[in-house]
Amino acid sequence: MEPDSRREQILAVAVRLFGRRPYSEVSTTDVARAAGVARGLVNHYFGTKKDLYLEVVRVMLTVPRVALESLPQGETLDRRIDSIVSWFLDVVSRHSTSWLAAINAGGMAGDAEVDAVIAEAIDVAADDVLQALGLDDGAGAALRGMARSYVGLAVFTGREWLERGVLSREQVHALLATTLATLVERVFPQAA
Repeated sequence: MEPDSRREQILAVAVRLFGRRPYSEVSTTDVARAAGVARGLVNHYFGTKKDLYLEVVRVMLTVPRVALESLPQGETLDRRIDSIVSWFLDVVSRHSTSWLAAINAGGMAGDAEVDAVIAEAIDVAADDVLQALGLDDGAGAALRGMARSYVGLAVFTGREWLERGVLSREQVHALLATTLATLVERVFPQAA
């Protein structure tokens, strides 16, 4: 297997394992065994267990470039917002245990490095929302702060849906899409 493919295979296994069990209950030996590789290879690609975990959190909370590129171009604002929200809900439902473990920091909440990765992922997600809406050119601090607030809403709404089960997917979609449309039309202009 090519090195990049092997690394991705190990990372996919780590995502699955850390999604099922807390950080303290997963070892690099567990990851290696499940991936069918030597433990030394896990360390070679990722360093320590904590470094591997930080990469898992980063991957689960960061929108891949391909997702942004696949959004419909030249569509109405409502259609783009619907696509953004649908994509988010598809991803978090497909990887719900790993996503929930990542946003809950898998028992590592309060760890400075984990908190920094989560904060970075929120910043990236906010920038991605602005880019997807075509609002990223010259986005100032206030607009980015508003976008980060929306990302926080999306995270907590996702938790209400997946973790607590008090909202349906349709309710979550309506809440996030309507809120984003309102922000774009009525709130984001105030950031200028």
